[in-house]
Amino acid sequence: MTNEARALGALLQRKGVDNHDEVLRACNASLKQSKKDSHILHAKVVALLKLDRYEDALHVLQDGGETLKHDARLERSYALYKTGQLAEAERIAKGIDNDRGARHVEAQALYRLEDFERSAILYRELSKTHAPIDNEENDIRINGGATDAHLEWTRKGDLVFKKKFGREDLEAFELAYNAACASIARGELAQGEILLRRSQDLCNALDDLTEAEKVAELLPIKVQQLYVLINLGKSEDAVKLASQITPQDISDGSTVQVAEVNCIAASGEIKNPYLHHRIVNTVTPLPKTDKLFTIQSDQIDQDRLVLDLLISKFGGVVKSTTKTLTEDPPPTASSQLNSLSVLNAAAHAQCQLGKIGIKHMLPLLEKRPLNVGLAMVVIQLYILTNNHGSAATVLESLLKHLENSTSANDQDVRFAPGLVATVVSLYTLQGRRKQIKTELAKAATYWRHKSKPPRSLLQAAGLTLVESSKPDDQASARDIFSILHKEDPGSKIATAGYVAAHAFSSTPVDEEADTLTPVSRLIADIDISALEEAGVLQPKLGLDAAQAATRKRALDEKPKPAKKRLRKSRLPKDYDASKAPDPERWLPLKERSSYRPKGKKGRQKVATLTQGGVEKGGEAAAASIGKGGGEGVIKGAAGGGGGAKAKNKKKSKK
Repeated sequence: MTNEARALGALLQRKGVDNHDEVLRACNASLKQSKKDSHILHAKVVALLKLDRYEDALHVLQDGGETLKHDARLERSYALYKTGQLAEAERIAKGIDNDRGARHVEAQALYRLEDFERSAILYRELSKTHAPIDNEENDIRINGGATDAHLEWTRKGDLVFKKKFGREDLEAFELAYNAACASIARGELAQGEILLRRSQDLCNALDDLTEAEKVAELLPIKVQQLYVLINLGKSEDAVKLASQITPQDISDGSTVQVAEVNCIAASGEIKNPYLHHRIVNTVTPLPKTDKLFTIQSDQIDQDRLVLDLLISKFGGVVKSTTKTLTEDPPPTASSQLNSLSVLNAAAHAQCQLGKIGIKHMLPLLEKRPLNVGLAMVVIQLYILTNNHGSAATVLESLLKHLENSTSANDQDVRFAPGLVATVVSLYTLQGRRKQIKTELAKAATYWRHKSKPPRSLLQAAGLTLVESSKPDDQASARDIFSILHKEDPGSKIATAGYVAAHAFSSTPVDEEADTLTPVSRLIADIDISALEEAGVLQPKLGLDAAQAATRKRALDEKPKPAKKRLRKSRLPKDYDASKAPDPERWLPLKERSSYRPKGKKGRQKVATLTQGGVEKGGEAAAASIGKGGGEGVIKGAAGGGGGAKAKNKKKSKK
């Protein structure tokens, strides 16, 4: 063994070696004597990883041969994970048996690959065994909490065992932040806001972080707070918080993009969409190690398309969305693809609402009868115009097309919980209780035989069917609540439904009933006398049913006489009944005795036409009337022809 090798061995035998640069220099010196020594190369790889030089570590592993790659599989998988080669890192780490460190690398690689289900399983297994390294247990809780939050975001909350945060979640700001994200994903925004404030306070109280490090940790928390305030409708607080966020101060490129979008959304009304369009579309390409998760990138892409619509780039939106929808044609239950269908429809209608928007979209719906997103837009527009009947017709047409399809995927879409909930809500507005029960029963029958049925849908169906008096409905309710109670015996809803469904059967349910809250305790605060005085509240009819009831007339009801319309009075404003009316009121104005023409010529003409007198030349004309033959022709007055000739002479040109 050379002196350099002995020096390296002595250096590595020290406890708590912190100077990794010194270790690297010793390794390089030893490798000058023996370039292929796998032990020295392994030590060099570890030193490079400690110095965050992951690319250099991969180069050493690549040049060191197969023996080094096998001996340093854990280090290689970690270096691949840190350089963004996630699939290869997960494959190598998975092949290492009985190694706790390999399980950590595998779980983190799966997390970044968005395989949150397998990642959560690994973290649960790690949490069940003793953690030999300091702070490892805390890291497992933090990473496991982040994984559970992403399961909630991706609509896989049924795989999360821990739904309520405990006291241990309030001990570290990372734990409080992950608990807040999980609450926000479930729609518990108020609780998420409280947890984010707790996370902020815990971060500010840390003594082992510098001020710059605190600012770097607090910025992502503020960005998430901004999202919560926007969705809670606290506009003033959101604007105030947005003014405190400077995206350029954030080190992570992915967080910068999220911060920019949230700040634009907090501004409320977009006065200058062209400016926001330029900000959102001027982005720096993200490295492999700092990629957005799919749920984030999809939302940002949708925001860019919305800004395109605001600046009237309808053709571009139609082209880009059509390309994506063609690659994965409808029907689909994907929220991302259905959102793109909504934006595509808005671009075709040029963002017109009401009847104009419906007029543009109905021909498009005839060409795409299986497009769920497009159908939802048309239904929403009908509801906005208070036309619930047409909305129900469009929805029933969509369901019929899906039912007639032979594809298994189309059937999953037909009975998707969100689509079934839309049907039930629309029928509720119309007061169609029978159709509600039928729809929920069909959906429950379909999902009951699946491996992972949606609990919320089965609960709704079971609660509706258990109220029915029909034996078939009661049997279906028993089957549904038996499945729910078996999956989660601690669920109060499942247990109560199980007891109620088996109340008229021979199955004993005393043990399950004892776990429920006693009825006497439930009704302890109810004032029976007050209820009797208040009377029975009649159920509210659906909107359409109420309108139909007002339009119908009872058989024994007599038709009301039509109301006579009162005409407006035509009497003059100064009419006085005591005065006698003018007898000449029916004569034209010029024939009345009180008529006085205006102007000199008018007065002269009236003077020559005295009422009751004889016109000049009239005597001769009157005398000629009595003569017979040709002498009896009446001749015009002498002055008449002369006036016409004079007038013609006056107008003639010389």
